[in-house]
Order: sequence, then structure tokens, then C-alpha cells
Amino acid sequence: MQPIDVGFYSLFPPIIAIALALITKEVISSLMLGILSGGLIYAVFSGGGLVAMSSIAFEIMAKTVGTMDKFYIILFLALLGSLVCVVTKAGGSYAYGKWATQKIKSKRAAELATSLLGVLIFIDDYFNCLTVGTVMKPVTDKYKVSRAKLAYIIDTTAAPVCIIAPVSSWAAAVGSTLYETGAFSNELSAFFATIPYNMYAILSIIMVVTLSATNLEFGPMANAEWEAEENDNLGAIDTMITQGEAEPNTKGTVLDLVIPILALIVFTILAMLYTGGYWDKPISFQEAIGACNSSASLVLGGFWALVVAFFQFVPRKLISFKDFMSNITTGINTMVPAYIILTLAWTIGSLCQNCLGTGQYIGMLVETSQLPTELIPAIVFLVAAGLSFSIGTAWGTFGIFIPIVVFICQATPPEIMTVTLAATLAGSVFGDHCSPISDTTILSSSGAGCNHMQHVSTQIPYACLVAFCCFVSYLVAGFSGGNVYLTLVTGIGLLALTLVVLHRRAKGRLAKKA
Repeated sequence: MQPIDVGFYSLFPPIIAIALALITKEVISSLMLGILSGGLIYAVFSGGGLVAMSSIAFEIMAKTVGTMDKFYIILFLALLGSLVCVVTKAGGSYAYGKWATQKIKSKRAAELATSLLGVLIFIDDYFNCLTVGTVMKPVTDKYKVSRAKLAYIIDTTAAPVCIIAPVSSWAAAVGSTLYETGAFSNELSAFFATIPYNMYAILSIIMVVTLSATNLEFGPMANAEWEAEENDNLGAIDTMITQGEAEPNTKGTVLDLVIPILALIVFTILAMLYTGGYWDKPISFQEAIGACNSSASLVLGGFWALVVAFFQFVPRKLISFKDFMSNITTGINTMVPAYIILTLAWTIGSLCQNCLGTGQYIGMLVETSQLPTELIPAIVFLVAAGLSFSIGTAWGTFGIFIPIVVFICQATPPEIMTVTLAATLAGSVFGDHCSPISDTTILSSSGAGCNHMQHVSTQIPYACLVAFCCFVSYLVAGFSGGNVYLTLVTGIGLLALTLVVLHRRAKGRLAKKA
């Protein structure tokens, strides 16, 4: 299918899908209607009819999911779901939860441990989203942390951490995209130059740690936490995984959870080195990670972790061969909702990006506008956020937008260009972070066992608060000539102030409710 220029109408599919998802709280039908509306727009502008509308929609879906990287992600979800079920059946999750509740003595410690684990798993955001939830659910459930809060912690320590971690799949994508503009001497210098100005990543990490260490909740998240604390309603939708159809095996040990998860981490990193050509070419660890196929590496890591679990559990008779295989099927089945949502999200993103030219249309609007130099970073942050929110991908957004930003900033000082490029990355991550059709948002709710739309609705106020502080920081950066210290102080100070004010208001409202 050839891309066509439909102008303003290219915004309709994501607007329809996102609006319906937020209104109805039902994401699958909303995404499907968004895709069909995009197919209708394409059919009308290309001379087709109603029959062509559905044909176009499903053709794009088949081509998108049929790509190797997308299939690898679905396969990894199946393997991870299987691993979780097998470990649970063998008693590993039960033993870990029992041990962790003895070592972790409070809700605050449980949330901080989850945040720390999320920050430590910085290699890949997909890997982070599903692994952290698997490991920490037994602990956070024990201390009545709502699944919405767990999903928020997972999501906020995924992409925002990866976008500033030098050794990650994101660093490779960002560095290569920036280097290709010709504005930097090499990929690594390009990546490091943007880190101090990537305000959304920095402030998101500060915020998630602050919320984990304190009781500063507000908005829908405060309600979710109140329900968990007062009514024991965690909002879990994966009771089959966490509890099983029968009582868990009490003979399992903590190592029966730790070893499979460590195997998943180790084999995934080794697979990244393998797919990146570390043993075939004279390249460094960083270069191999940058050149790896992260989705294929996740599949290899998941497969070998499942092999390790088999030889760890079956010979010790923690689980029979028959039960091991049946739990693989159960694990695959538990991931079916995630498969469907991801497939639809990828389809609408591909439709907007490759067929209707949504990114090119938004980029043209920015390129032709006459923005004052001082306002460029803040405006670019908002535009990148809107585009990323609409198409559900940070990578696609900065891939489209960075060349446009370089063109816009040709006549500006070098400091302003660096700030604006960082604002592009920050806006891309913000939009991706809170978009209902983003794959990392979907995987975070899946990993936490949380209703997807509850995760979206509770996370958006937190993400928007950070985005507001970022916007003000980029205004300061623009008017101060890119003063990094003033930019950071402004963002952190404003975040701290607004958190205290909003928490006091939420606390008063919940006190009346009680």
C-alpha cells in the first residue's frame, strides 16, 4: 500500500481510538473502530469503497504483525506467560512472597524495592515491563499496593530509564538517529549530550521514587490505593496466575523463583550480544548491545529460562512433566488479551505512520510555523508528545521528528539545538508513556496484572504533572540559553511543590469519603 497525503484527516484514527478508550474504558473495540476509520479515510482518498475499508485495515494488520520483530514480541509474551505459570505452580512465587514479606517490612519498602528493580533492568523496556511485575507482585500484593500503582511504577521505570541509560536498546536507537542528522561527531556523544536536558526521564524517575518513599498520592491513583488499603481491592485481573486453580506447591524455595528470573536476564543479555555480533566482529559490549535485535534476544532469553525451569522443577518432582506442559498452555492463554491489544495498537500506529502520513503532517505544521527561538524547545516538546500519544510509539516519533528539529534549529545557537533535541526525546517518551495504544503501556498493565484502562486513567495525571514541569523547564532553558542547572532546578522545584499541594487536596477529599 502506497502512503497518501490526507492532511488533517490523518489525525482522526488515533483521536477516535483514544477518545473512545478513555470514554468507554474498553480498549479493544476502541482500537478496532480507530483502525476502521483509518481504513475508510484511506479508501475514500484513494478511490475505494466500504469493502476496501475493511480490506485495507486487515491487510495492514497482517503486514504489521507478520513482521519478524512484532512476531518475536508476541512469542516472548507467550514464553514469559508460560514461565510465570510454571514458576507459580512449582511454588517459587509462593516461597518468594513468604520470604520477601519477612525481609520487606512495609508498603514503602515494597514500592521502593519495585522501583529499584525497575531502574536496574535498564537494558530494554519490554523486558523491564514484564520481568518487574512477575518478580514483585507477590510482595506488593502482601502490602496492599494496588495493581494500578504497581503498573505505574513498572511503566515509569521502563522507557524513562532506558532513554537515559547508555547501555540499552534505546540508547542505540537514539544515538544513531541523532548522529545521522550530522549535528554530532558520533553516536555516543550525541546520546550523552541530551541526557541532562531530558527532563521527562529525570523528573519521572524522581517522581516515582518520591511516590514510593512517601504517601503522596492524588487523583484516580489515590482512589485506587484507598480501595486496596481499606477494602482489600487490589484491582487484580490475573488471579489465575497469582493464585492458581489449586494451592501452590509449598515445597518450592526462593531459588525456584530467583533462578528462572536470573536465567531470563542472563540469557537475554547473552542473546543481545549474540544477535549484535559480539563474538563475530571486533566490537565492544556497548556496540553489540546497540546493534542487537532486542526482540529476538528476548525470545531466546525466554526460551532458555523455560528450559532451566524444566530441569530445575521436573527432576525434583516439584511439578510433573504433564503439569509443566499444561502450564505452558495456561501461560500462553493468559497473555491472549495482551496479544490482541498489541496487535491492534501496532496496526493503528502503522496505519497512521506509513499510510496516512500523520507524522509528516504534524512535522509540516511545525516546520512552517514561525516560532520564536526561545519557545522552540517547549513547543517541540508538546508537539512530539502529541504525535507519540497519537501513534503510540516513541521510537517512531523521534525517528520522524528529529530531522525536522535539526532543520528548524539550523539558525539557533548549538545549546538550543541540543535542548530542543532532548525535548523531542522527552516529549516522545511522555506521549508513549501515557498513550493507551502504546506497547509499553499495554505490557506494563499486563505485567502488573492490572486492567489496562485503569492503568491508563491512573497514570495520566502523574505523567501530565511531570510533563507540565518539563514544559516550564524547557521555557526556562529557551530563555536562559540552555542553562542546564537553572533548567534542572526549575523542573525539580516545581515538581516538589505541586506534589505537596495536590497530595493535600487528595488527602482532604479521601478523608471526607471515609
